[in-house]
Amino acid sequence: MPQDTHPAIGVIGLGAMGRGMAGSLRRAGYPVHVFDVRAEAVQSFVAEGGVACASPAEMAQRCEIVVSVVVNAAQTEEVLFGDAGAAAAMRPGSLFVMCSTVDPNWSIALEGRLAERGLLYLDAPISGGAARAASGQMTMMTAGRPEAYDKAGGALAAMAAKVYRLGDRAGNGSKVKIINQLLAGVHIAAAAEAMALGLREGVDAASLYEVITHSAGNSWMFENRMAHVLAGDYTPLSAVDIFVKDLGLVLDTARATKFPLPLASTAHQMFMQASSAGHGREDDAAVIKIFPGIELPQAGRGADLSSPAD
Repeated sequence: MPQDTHPAIGVIGLGAMGRGMAGSLRRAGYPVHVFDVRAEAVQSFVAEGGVACASPAEMAQRCEIVVSVVVNAAQTEEVLFGDAGAAAAMRPGSLFVMCSTVDPNWSIALEGRLAERGLLYLDAPISGGAARAASGQMTMMTAGRPEAYDKAGGALAAMAAKVYRLGDRAGNGSKVKIINQLLAGVHIAAAAEAMALGLREGVDAASLYEVITHSAGNSWMFENRMAHVLAGDYTPLSAVDIFVKDLGLVLDTARATKFPLPLASTAHQMFMQASSAGHGREDDAAVIKIFPGIELPQAGRGADLSSPAD
C-alpha cells in the first residue's frame, strides 16, 4: 500500500516499547513523527526515516493519531496538558492512543476530558516486551468508542499481533492490563523465591534453570527473568520500580471494593523491599536480591542464558 495513503502518526516516548512500535509503524508505511525528552533517542529514529518533533504540541499539529508510550498517568498528563502539550493542538476528530499502565478510573475520566475537546481516545495498554514490540508481535488490550477504532484504521495491527477489543468505552483495557501485571509481578516474585531457595540449598543454578524450564513448575517469567539472574545482568528491561507502581495500582483497584489480593500484596512488598534497598532502577529480576545468605551468579561467569528483551 503506498505510503501517502496512510495518515501521519506520532509516537511519544521512545523507550523499550515505544521505539519498537514506531519502527513497526514505519515498516508498515506510515509517516512516523516522534518525540522523546532524550534527544539521542529521537535522532536515532530520525536516522531510520522518522520525523523529529520538538514538542507534543508540534506533533499534534502534524499528526491525526498520537500514540503515547510513557511510563505512567503523570507523564501522560504532562504530554497532553503540560507546557506545549498535545491536547490543545490536536485537531477535532484526532485520536489519542494511551499505552501506559494506569488506574482504570483515570483512563475512564481521560476519555471524557478529551471528548470535551472533540478528540477521540483509545485506552490501549500493551504487553510483550521490547523484542515483540520491535517485531510488531506484542499484545494491545484496548477499549474505546467505535469511532476511535475507525480512526485508528490499520495502525493497531501494524504495532501488535494481538489487538483485543474489550469494550466500547475506556476502562476495560486498563483493567485487563493491571490483572496481567498482577500475574506478571507474582510470577517474577515466585520465580525469584524459587531460584533463591535453590542457591541457598547449593543447587547448581544453571542446572536448576534447565530442569524447571522443562518441567511443570515453569512459567514464562521464570524462563525469561531467571535467565537475567544467571547472566548476572540486571540492565533494566523492566525495572523493579515498574512493579512497585503496577502492583500498587492493582492493590488500589481491589481496595476500592474491599477485594482481597494476598499474593499480589506479598509480591508488592517484595518489590518495595528491593526498591528500598537501592535496586529500584535495576531489572525487575533484581527482586531476588532481597533474599539473604545466597551468592548470585556474576556477569561474565557461566552460561549466558539471557533471552530477548521481553
